[in-house]
Amino acid sequence: MAKESPKHHHQLESKRRRLTYILGVSGLCILFYVLGAWQNTAVPPTRQSDSEAYSKVGCDVPNSNPPPNPSLDFDTHHQIEMNNTDSADDFPPCDMSFSEYTPCQHPPRGRKFDRTMLKYRERHCPSKEELMFCLIPAPPKYKTPFKWPQSRDYAWYDNIPHKELSIEKAVQNWIQVEGDRFRFPGGGTMFPRGADAYIDDINELIPLTSGKIRTAIDTGCGVASWGAYLLKRNILTMSFAPRDTHEAQVQFALERGVPAMIGIMATQRLPYPARAFDMAHCSRCLIPWHQYEGLYLIEVDRILRPGGYWILSGPPVHWKKYWRGWERTQENLKQEQDAIEDVAKRLCWKKVIEKEDLSVWQKPINHIECIKSRSIYKTPHICKSDNHDAGWYKDMEACITPLPEASSSDEVGGGALENWPERAFAIPPRIRSGSIPGITPEKFKEDNDLWKDRLTHYKHIISPLTQGRFRNVMDMNAYFGGFAAALLKYPVWVMNVVPANSDQDTLGVIYERGFIGTYQDWCEAFSTYPRTYDLIHAGGLFSIYQDRCDITHILLEMDRILRPEGTVIFRDTVEVLVKIQGITNRMKWKSQIMDHESGPFNPEKILLAVKSYWTGNAPEK
Repeated sequence: MAKESPKHHHQLESKRRRLTYILGVSGLCILFYVLGAWQNTAVPPTRQSDSEAYSKVGCDVPNSNPPPNPSLDFDTHHQIEMNNTDSADDFPPCDMSFSEYTPCQHPPRGRKFDRTMLKYRERHCPSKEELMFCLIPAPPKYKTPFKWPQSRDYAWYDNIPHKELSIEKAVQNWIQVEGDRFRFPGGGTMFPRGADAYIDDINELIPLTSGKIRTAIDTGCGVASWGAYLLKRNILTMSFAPRDTHEAQVQFALERGVPAMIGIMATQRLPYPARAFDMAHCSRCLIPWHQYEGLYLIEVDRILRPGGYWILSGPPVHWKKYWRGWERTQENLKQEQDAIEDVAKRLCWKKVIEKEDLSVWQKPINHIECIKSRSIYKTPHICKSDNHDAGWYKDMEACITPLPEASSSDEVGGGALENWPERAFAIPPRIRSGSIPGITPEKFKEDNDLWKDRLTHYKHIISPLTQGRFRNVMDMNAYFGGFAAALLKYPVWVMNVVPANSDQDTLGVIYERGFIGTYQDWCEAFSTYPRTYDLIHAGGLFSIYQDRCDITHILLEMDRILRPEGTVIFRDTVEVLVKIQGITNRMKWKSQIMDHESGPFNPEKILLAVKSYWTGNAPEK
């Protein structure tokens, strides 16, 4: 056999060396790539509850629909910045004594303020030096609340371990303890046959089921049974009561899945716009309606829509029958009723009916005749100020809020509303009339279309949305209430929040659509108890507030009001979301940045976050 030539042998050796070199370099590249990918991988949850909380919103499979352009993978490109933020210590749990902490309605702080007209029970927020950098703990045996509609009637005792109301209000049947749970029979001080029967009595006096009445307000709501039973009649009620008049009444309402806020009628306006509610209600709410020149009835008049109703039961109504049980003299009760009737007359209200335990008044649909009556009734005069919607730290005024001008006696001041449910998508009168600068019917319609697309996307990334997992929802920057409108077919209600310092005040529009909400400055705490919302939406909010106050405090407040395993949807620029994610990682939240529903080229992104389940420790005996 012929021998291989030296030249040919040299060529083979050269090829082998080249191949070895290429394989070696390739191997090193693969090794460094794997190491880099490992370093950039987020630490997996170490607790079973954390893992479960993460997987419940479909976040365990990152980017199940990956963008067509891999260069827009934000977890990779922004990891260094996030790691820098994550290097800070985690927030510790607060002491267990703060489990029900309400920062702006904290009784020890409130007691330092004037008791005149109950000023001490109004909002008094902590100073910057008093703000806490810790996480509010849930009670040791906290459980996921019952799903709606079962939650209307039941709540876990361990979630709100207070038996006081079941003892104090035993006769009125507000609440009962049954083993490891509370039961809400629907009773009330003035409705011993239950809220349902009481509402039926009201329905015989005014139309509750025609769609004409959609939004209601319940002053001094107790555990909000009136609002709870109105829901099946498609009436949405804002229930409120002060902190600690009876232990945890608003907390019970929200645990039941019923809209409620901590609030009081004292010296400041309620945080709602003018012409917001179709109906207002007081059932033995102990508000001195006839005092202070009728100031509190004047405030109810401000927030009532043209033609809206005010319903009163309890003292002094039907005093001839009840005066002994109320432990007051007949003369005193008659004097109070006469004074209320006089204030109502001066407000130009019409007494609709008084039947047994119920009295009903109606506000006029315009102020043509009311203005003429000022020649007879000198007080209260018509307000001169022009911002009647202002409801954030604004003192009440003893003057009548004028309705928008009407050309005839049968025209509704400010514009008539459609009946419910058409009202939800009809052009609201405030937009139709052009009373909000820069807001047009076209923008309103565009917003509705936008929310159809958003909700379709949310249903894919948040599975509990379609499973009845959520009940109490908050939109922290609600604009027109489009999120609430898009959620109409789901068993949820939405607290629509309009930031008090917004350039455009759209809360009146939200109420004209048949939804409820409030003003709020997010540099302060919200008027609710801890663990009262299942889902929070924050669209563009942090771009508004990042230069106004420390966003850490806003996120800690969100953690306070969010239930364990609750979900938050942030929408903002990548830079803002990365800052947010760095802070929420220190709050035991699990999160993921995702592309906008329109695709990876939209500069707005979505951060989906879930609060982990954890509880405080039981105090040592």
